[in-house]
Amino acid sequence: MLTGGPLDVLTGDYLAELTMLILGRDRLKDPDLGYARTFLRQLEEGLGLAHERGVRIVTNAGGLHPAGLAAAVRALAAKVGVPVTVAHVEGDDLTARHEGALTANAYLGGAGITACLRAGADVVVTGRVTDAALVSGPAAWWFDWSPEDHDRLAGAVVAGHVLECGTQATGGNYSFFTAHDVRRPGFPLAEISPDGSAVITKHPGTGGVVSAGTVTAQLLYETQGPRYLGPDVTARLDTVRLTDDGPDRVRISGVRGEAPPPTLKVGVTRIGGWRNEVVFVLTGLDVEAKAELVRAQLADALEGVADARWTLARTDHADADTEETASALLRLVLRDPSADRVGRALTSAAVELALGSYPGFHVTAPPGPAQPYGVFASTSVPATQVPHTAVLPDGTHLQIPAPPTAPSAGPGESAAPSAGPAEPTAPSASPAFEARGSGGGAPEGVGGAAPAVSGAGPRETVRAPLGLLAGARSGDKGGDANVGVWVATGPAWDWLRDTLTVELFRSLLPETRGLTVLRHELPGLRALNFTVTGILGDGVASGHRFDPQAKALGEWLRARHLDIPVHLLPPSEGTGT
Repeated sequence: MLTGGPLDVLTGDYLAELTMLILGRDRLKDPDLGYARTFLRQLEEGLGLAHERGVRIVTNAGGLHPAGLAAAVRALAAKVGVPVTVAHVEGDDLTARHEGALTANAYLGGAGITACLRAGADVVVTGRVTDAALVSGPAAWWFDWSPEDHDRLAGAVVAGHVLECGTQATGGNYSFFTAHDVRRPGFPLAEISPDGSAVITKHPGTGGVVSAGTVTAQLLYETQGPRYLGPDVTARLDTVRLTDDGPDRVRISGVRGEAPPPTLKVGVTRIGGWRNEVVFVLTGLDVEAKAELVRAQLADALEGVADARWTLARTDHADADTEETASALLRLVLRDPSADRVGRALTSAAVELALGSYPGFHVTAPPGPAQPYGVFASTSVPATQVPHTAVLPDGTHLQIPAPPTAPSAGPGESAAPSAGPAEPTAPSASPAFEARGSGGGAPEGVGGAAPAVSGAGPRETVRAPLGLLAGARSGDKGGDANVGVWVATGPAWDWLRDTLTVELFRSLLPETRGLTVLRHELPGLRALNFTVTGILGDGVASGHRFDPQAKALGEWLRARHLDIPVHLLPPSEGTGT
């Protein structure tokens, strides 16, 4: 980014829910740790370039110890002979208020970053701020916005959300990746205007692509309702407008902002216990019987284990021409408060079945010891009770006041983050969904008819994967998952909006049955966003699911079959022509 073209501010987002747990364990070993040490290794190569080119650096790599990282940056600058000024933002660490927590950190906004840059800092290090604050904070400094400039701040927050996951906005993790060369996608950048609008692009000559599709995918990532609540502003995602602005240039405009909620989200991690895992390989015939034999043989050994989960992945093929494709995987995941109960003795007992169990017995890894796992939860705290502090380059501690806020949420409601008011959903699909299993996608005849057109009869449909028409992007928020689904044209949006109901979503993804699923419409993006509550249990660090961060949940949805109007599909897919 420093050598590819013009740049004013370089941002780095190093934190995620799992990262906070990892940094918390680092801090247990050494109180001087707790920050992302990889940032220092990268900075050693780039600090001189940034100084030469007048580029400010803003990063949340400070994690649990922003003051410690700021000091390490000063030491590095002295070592390499680069005269830079360093400031940091603190006050997010609320661990002392949460008994038994490994970490507890409030999600701060960008105002502390703004204050540090106004004081002349070349490098700003933060702890837990919202990912988008790394962009909205510098934008407010550059244009001298006030906390009441809600529309401008909301535009910068939306731009920051697009940038926060790097190459996910330039063709990485993109449903339609086969349409572009994404072997080495360049990093995205935002050209932000004084009114808060922005153009998402990338430096010339870099790989990947910036399109309305790649930007839409990232806008839907790990969001919930149309109100994207944050500590500085509530951004209305249902007001976002995307327009082409030239090759690899997408303009974001029209974003409206509202006052932020009176509370801040607090992410809390705890050590949940100990886990272990064994994966048995079942090859050839009688896969189900082989799996049942192993379960029966280990039943006594698993007595008393708090949580033992078996899953059988039928990756085997009939008459396979390689041993690997003739094999299925039987996975046993164990969790317990006691390391001894799920330790090497238990995994060794599983492996010791080898000579007296199913034919062809083997496992994917040798017996291993138990490993600690973490759990993630979120709560909220009044913003006025969090000591948001900018520590300026001269050492001055500047208290950042909480901005004017929207009215508080009602009893029992969390003001941040929130799914926002539920949008009206399309009419429910046929009750036949509830009676259907997971074998064949949506029931025949459901989801096929296009919206009525005056003077036109029913449209021809074809049984096809949803992904031939729609893109998707999914991810995790603690124990919840979100799945954003979008299409490229108005007619396809009319069909998607009326067809992909909560009932059909549950039918296509049977693992979501019995869970709370919320659906939100974003017509400006031609998108639906689904939040699935509790599908990830205690979050990614507890690791009980095959896909613990729900990264591929959207791709599973796209692979499911239903009846799609032929005229909406690409000709080769819909008609064979």
